This record gives sequence, C-alpha cells and structure tokens, in this order.
Amino acid sequence: MIAAQAKLVYHLNKYYNEKCQARKAAIAKTIREVCKVVSDVLKEVEVQEPRFISSLNEMDNRYEGLEVISPTEFEVVLYLNQMGVFNFVDDGSLPGCAVLKLSDGRKRSMSLWVEFITASGYLSARKIRSRFQTLVAQAVDKCSYRDVVKMVADTSEVKLRIRDRYVVQITPAFKCTRIWPRSAAHWPLPHIPWPGPNRVAEVKAEGFNLLSKECHSLAGKQSSAESDAWVLQFAEAENRLQMGGCRKKCLSILKTLRDRHLELPGQPLNNYHMKTLVSYECEKHPRESDWDESCLGDRLNGILLQLISCLQCRRCPHYFLPNLDLFQGKPHSALENAAKQTWRLAREILTNPKSLEKL
Repeated sequence: MIAAQAKLVYHLNKYYNEKCQARKAAIAKTIREVCKVVSDVLKEVEVQEPRFISSLNEMDNRYEGLEVISPTEFEVVLYLNQMGVFNFVDDGSLPGCAVLKLSDGRKRSMSLWVEFITASGYLSARKIRSRFQTLVAQAVDKCSYRDVVKMVADTSEVKLRIRDRYVVQITPAFKCTRIWPRSAAHWPLPHIPWPGPNRVAEVKAEGFNLLSKECHSLAGKQSSAESDAWVLQFAEAENRLQMGGCRKKCLSILKTLRDRHLELPGQPLNNYHMKTLVSYECEKHPRESDWDESCLGDRLNGILLQLISCLQCRRCPHYFLPNLDLFQGKPHSALENAAKQTWRLAREILTNPKSLEKL
C-alpha cells in the first residue's frame, strides 16, 4: 500500500515538474502579452474619465486583480476608489450578491459616483458597468493595439478579444477590507480545527471584492434591485487559505488536468470549481500533516471523487457562500459528460499512475 502511494506521488511530482510548470510558463507569457494590451486600453480610458484609474500593476511577477479562468480566458478586476459614503447591505435575498446603499445623512453629491446612484439611493453596478463599457469601446478604437483588440459584442460584460486568441473580461469592483459579509458569517465551521484562529483573522482582514458583473444566480430575475447588485468575490481570501503544504501543487495539477481533459462542450468545469474543492478538502483533512508531500496522491484522489459526486448531484456549493451553486445554469448533459470524463481520469490515475506521462 505504502509502495503504491509512493509510486503515485512520484508520478504526480513528475507530472507537476513537466506538465504543470510548462502550463504555468505558457500562461505567464500570455499574461504579459495580454496585460500590455489591457494596460494600454485602460490608460486611454483614464484619459477620458479619470474616475476609472487602472489598478493593473505587476508585483512579484503577479498582476494584482488578474484571475486566470483558462489558458485563453482571463479576468482583470479594476478597483474603483471611494466606496466610503455607502453602506454594504447583504441580507441574503440575493445569493452571492450584495447592494451598496447611500449611508443615512450622506448627500449624493458627496459621492464620486453621483450619477450612478438610483432614486432609492443604491449605487448601481449595472449603470457603472454600462458607462465603463462605452469608455472601453472608445478606448479600443484609439489605443496603439487597435489592430489586434476588439470588443466582444452581445454581452453587458466588458470583454476584449485579443489577437483572436484570448478573451479578457475587465470588471469594475470595490475592495472591501476589514469587514466580512453576513452571508459568510457561518465560516469557519465551529467543529473544524482548520484553518485555526490566526489564519481566520488574516482571511477576514483580507476581506472580499464587490464586482460589477452579471450574477448567474439571478438569471431570469430582472427587477431593478438585482441589476443594481454587486457580486461577492473572495479570490485573495481563498489564495491565503490555500497556502502551505502541498495545497498549491495539488491545485496546479487539477488545473492542468482540467485544461487538458475536461475542457468540454457546455463548459461545465472551470478552474474556480477546482479551487473551491481544494478548500473543502482542507476542511475534511484539517491537520497540516494531511497536506505533507507524501499525501499528495490521497488528496488529489479525494478531490477528484468529490468532483464526480458534485457533478452527479449537479451541485457545487461556493466555499464561503454555500447557498450559491457554482453549477447553476450549466446544462445537465454537460455535467453528466464531465462526471464520466472525470471518473475515467480518476480511475486511470489511481490504477495506473504511470499513465500520467500521457495525460
């Protein structure tokens, strides 16, 4: 048994050093290329409208606010200034979303975003995005990369297609630090020792983002409150949770397997599903020793089996907001197909670790 585990870990490490590192290097190269174009577009936006200041800065070989959705798809979060005059209201009526309401006694004119405040005093995510979309469309025509970049049509999101190969969504957002949403108040679960009080304090101080984007959990509901709502996102908090042991390596292997074998019709699975399942695996295996290098095979196997279970139940709860289903809106046939493909993959890896050389 120990020999079989050691063999699996050996082949997983080999896979990580060869395939995962090659994927990382290729994506890093793409990010540099894509960010040159996006920075140029955002510079042009800033000239037209100084309230939209580019926050796409490189630090320690990472671009702040950039998320890799897949090797050809990215999201850039553009942090806006001055949320101060608004109260963050998160009463659970809009799963995965919250609203920003003008604080009592504050005048509209005190806000930098005065013309985007609705009659009821809400700062409208949709109105800000609509204005930003117009500015980006104008900037694309003027920027120095105009021959290789164009807007993606037929969407209320701000999306650029670059060199006909890459898609980048640019999402206006507010950063909320040192507050924690009521809809995530159950976290951490009281009976689970992970991640420990110090890490919990760090994660909660890191906070979350409020994004101006279409919320899939509200698809089909078109009242004004929904279209004014902001989507909660916990990218930095999740990154902080997944530090230490072989967690990051495990996620890297899962992402590589997804890119190579689970990029399926109907797009049932993305990297965020993998990241979410790593967080759940951390809860199931709370001891640091459970994430020792020698346990890499067990953890990966556990996550793949959990993924199959989620796909078969057609439900994958968001880690911090369990009322939000990350499979919402995905075609059932696509989820079933993904369950079959994931099962094949898991069985192959477990019964014949050497097959990783071909995967």
